[in-house]
Amino acid sequence: MSSTLTRPVSRTETREKAAPRRRTRVFALPEARWTGAALMLFLIALPLYLAGAPAWSWGPLLALTYATGGWEPGWAGLRALKEKTLDVDLLMVVAALGAAAIGQVLDGALLIVIFATSGALEAIATARTADSVRGLLGLAPTTATRLADDGSEETVRTEELAVGDVILVRPGERVGADGRVLDGTGEVDQATITGEPLPVAKEEGDEVFAGTLNGTGALRVKVERDPSDSVIARIVAMVEEASETKAPTQLFIEKVEQRYSLGMVAATIALFALPLLFGADLRPTLLRAMTFMIVASPCAVLLATMPPLLSAIANAGRHGVLVKSAVVMEQLGQIDAVALDKTGTLTEGTPRVTGIRPLADAGLSEEELLRIAAAAEHPSEHPLARAVVDAARARGLDIPAAEDFASAPGSGVTATVEGRAVAVGSPARLLKGRTDHPAAGVAAGLEDEGRTAVLVEVGNTPVGVLGIADRPRAEAAATVAALTGLAGATPVLVTGDNARAAARLAGEVGITDVRAGLLPQDKVAAVKELQRAGRKVLVVGDGVNDAPALAAAHTGIAMGRAGSDLALETADAVVVRDELATVPAIVALSRRARRLVVQNLVIAAVFITGLVVWDLAGSLPLPLGVAGHEGSTVIVGLNGLRLLADDAWRRARGGVGP
Repeated sequence: MSSTLTRPVSRTETREKAAPRRRTRVFALPEARWTGAALMLFLIALPLYLAGAPAWSWGPLLALTYATGGWEPGWAGLRALKEKTLDVDLLMVVAALGAAAIGQVLDGALLIVIFATSGALEAIATARTADSVRGLLGLAPTTATRLADDGSEETVRTEELAVGDVILVRPGERVGADGRVLDGTGEVDQATITGEPLPVAKEEGDEVFAGTLNGTGALRVKVERDPSDSVIARIVAMVEEASETKAPTQLFIEKVEQRYSLGMVAATIALFALPLLFGADLRPTLLRAMTFMIVASPCAVLLATMPPLLSAIANAGRHGVLVKSAVVMEQLGQIDAVALDKTGTLTEGTPRVTGIRPLADAGLSEEELLRIAAAAEHPSEHPLARAVVDAARARGLDIPAAEDFASAPGSGVTATVEGRAVAVGSPARLLKGRTDHPAAGVAAGLEDEGRTAVLVEVGNTPVGVLGIADRPRAEAAATVAALTGLAGATPVLVTGDNARAAARLAGEVGITDVRAGLLPQDKVAAVKELQRAGRKVLVVGDGVNDAPALAAAHTGIAMGRAGSDLALETADAVVVRDELATVPAIVALSRRARRLVVQNLVIAAVFITGLVVWDLAGSLPLPLGVAGHEGSTVIVGLNGLRLLADDAWRRARGGVGP
């Protein structure tokens, strides 16, 4: 355990001390600049139009709105058309121009602004994710201390390291490359790689990873992987690969939209061209065709889709869940398999004393044992030491002052407490092979339960053992049960922690499929295995080590309070308040939103069909067609807004959590 001279850095501090993140500025993106200009022009023109000002005052402004907001999606739509794909943005631009052609100039401009804003938000989200992936490389140091054969030291850039080089890692430094310890002992915080909540003791023969933080003790490490092939570098590569190869998931309506849009365009052209071929007058023919284009416009169908999803997003946001897009909200309702991280997701992420075992012949009570251990640990800032001290304070115990405090990396601490020599640390180190001692059996029992055992000695005599573990969240079991009901299968536990700790937690929360000791690439493999079986996987995690799995999954949710920057950027949704019970709630809310989408599509289809038949079979007045079209839009919009009510969230939350 560490001394106060070489204080280990906490997980929060680890994130804060990483290389400064360089975020792309919003208006550095052309999409944002054009959208901002279009919105400004529209807002200037709107009051003039509504006040009945002359057309020359607002007409040029709306024309510029069309140009600034519509040229980019229009151009993108033309490029898609070249690839034989009818893009919705192109149809919206055409619909806006068609509205302007028959006098609905303001409606067309509003349509342009809405779609330009949507495209800008998507561009910003994409840029921020790329920023975060680049920032991950800041976890690995830029320089390392390389040792020559004669023992001399040389500071070199980490990319210059080669397999076989030997580097020196001092206390408080980050490991410069993946390798194996040649000599020295230390405690390394490798939460960024494995997700383990506690620093791991390292000694000769143990593997260490680039970017992990050496808390105590100096290590000589032999480089075993090229820096470009380190675990951190592979995490970056996996996130980028998953983001690039993941097929773009479309909203439900977009799966039908291509055929519908093609049919509408073809029908509009036919309705205009065929009568002219048979001698019809141009003006009434054009008016009928434009009326048809308005009433059959896919805008109403698209609006049938968006309000329920956007309302669900807004409701979730009020209750601490940030869903990044309507596509994500729709995806959440499709999941049929769940993979959960352990530390910081199902658990609190903070070690706590969960067992106090005084030895029978020591003559100490639980309080006395804890009091002595807390006194010896008080000067240390090791996570286990803080857990012991916090437990003593929670019981209201008086912690005496310690003298002659000393810390040995990987072993523990020693101190003089009330005139007695006290040692607290690893049973394996303090017992030194005395496997027949009763303390060894108590320690083994605690470790078999998935806890970390800490031995307490007074005057070189073992007096008791403390069990320390990361506690599950209060709502973990209820959340697992709710997700089991929603997905139709028990969630899978995927963790970098050891198998015993993982099995203990799984037993407490009701998980049967446990996969422990996983590196980031192993978590991705577990997700892909489920996907190959035809499952749509939801991954819930919080660390850098979870980011590749979050990116590879059908949908990823990150725990926001303790989550790493990369996990927060990579995930499709973020639980801002760290309330685990909101995970099944947001899935249930998504499914209700999807049901409302279907209802709205039926309503929109009925209106569109009726108006189209009227226009084709009779003579539908343009004002009545616009009124019918807008009326259907209002109805489906109001239906979707039902999900804004708090009652919708309470129903989705059900009996999970408070």
